Amino acid sequence: MALNYIWVAFFVVAFAVAAVKLLFLGQTDIFTQVVNATFDSSKNAFEISLGLTGVLALWLGIMKIGEQSGMIGALSRRLSPLFCRLFPDIPAGHPAFGSIFMNMAANMLGLDNAATPMGLKAMKELQELNTQKDTATNPMIMFLVINTSGLILIPVSIMMYRSEMGAAQPTDIFIPTLLATTVSTLTGILVVSRSQHISLLCRPVLKLAAGIAVFFAALITLFVWVGRSQMGTYSTLAANILLFTIILTFLLWGVKKKVNVYNAFIEGAKEGFTTAVRIIPYLVAFLVGIGVFRASGAMDMLVDGIGWVVGLTGADTSFVGALPTALMKSLSGAAANGLMIDTMQQYGADSLAGRMCCVARGASDTTFYILAVYFGSVGVTRTRNALACGLTADLAGVVAAIAISYIFFG
Repeated sequence: MALNYIWVAFFVVAFAVAAVKLLFLGQTDIFTQVVNATFDSSKNAFEISLGLTGVLALWLGIMKIGEQSGMIGALSRRLSPLFCRLFPDIPAGHPAFGSIFMNMAANMLGLDNAATPMGLKAMKELQELNTQKDTATNPMIMFLVINTSGLILIPVSIMMYRSEMGAAQPTDIFIPTLLATTVSTLTGILVVSRSQHISLLCRPVLKLAAGIAVFFAALITLFVWVGRSQMGTYSTLAANILLFTIILTFLLWGVKKKVNVYNAFIEGAKEGFTTAVRIIPYLVAFLVGIGVFRASGAMDMLVDGIGWVVGLTGADTSFVGALPTALMKSLSGAAANGLMIDTMQQYGADSLAGRMCCVARGASDTTFYILAVYFGSVGVTRTRNALACGLTADLAGVVAAIAISYIFFG
């Protein structure tokens, strides 16, 4: 129901702001801009879905090979001790664990094209366990909030944008972004765990936390040792090698288990087309809502209002320049990227606002997009507290990004 009210609120607020601009500011073309935004957003939604079709076909085909060869099952059994703590409602050894792990690994490596199909596969498997098909289950909520928190190890694309905008050290946002996205993810897990009465004080979870801490320490050490200028190149190379290795491993494992990998791939790829078609209405709905909200100027008013309130307290308002990116990232990744580039153009790539918007962009993922696509792919309309938990993680990521940016660059 939360998504329902927020979606309607986008249109109501957009109409109210546009009406004020027409009546009091004389902007006679404001409603034209808002209406044009509905058409542009609808077209964009279809193009996104069309672009996903090939990628979904590829990765769902690969995942089908993993299913028929038993590789996903073997991975699920190994992950059961840990994932059964975070997802207690999923039976031990269920194939969903394997898909969830593959999705998380792809997200952490910044492999968006691989992460989405694996995530949709996981949602389909979680839906098979769902007794109320229109209502989100506890495992679905935990899985999607971890997704929306956007934990990523190396923000390669953001560093690339910084390089293109002329930053002296494009990778100087690496450690701040890593810290901010960690705060976002931990907050999301804690909020969902509390709402679902999941205890995280157990050996598997504590061992994972210790392992993550050691890994982050090693990653930061490697970052310092390799040097900022080469880190982006090495991280991209490592991610691509790992991605191709995953594909090759699935194929060779299938051949070893005497699976007809070609037929298995075709069978899985067919699911990619139907999934892409199924998510079109959900994408259209939310991208149109976001489009009219932006076109009306409501986003600009919100940012300016926050800056005005903070200014009244006498606090530093340097962070206001990064707020458009920080707020937009929950709604649209592409729009957030555009605002991030615009902020770097306006303030400078090496300014506090320029760096802060990059850290905020990498702190979490596009919550509304993920919920719309993932829930839409399995026909879930009652999302319970998934949106509230996801936005809580987003807020924690934004606050952490601002605070950490002041510490590193202020």
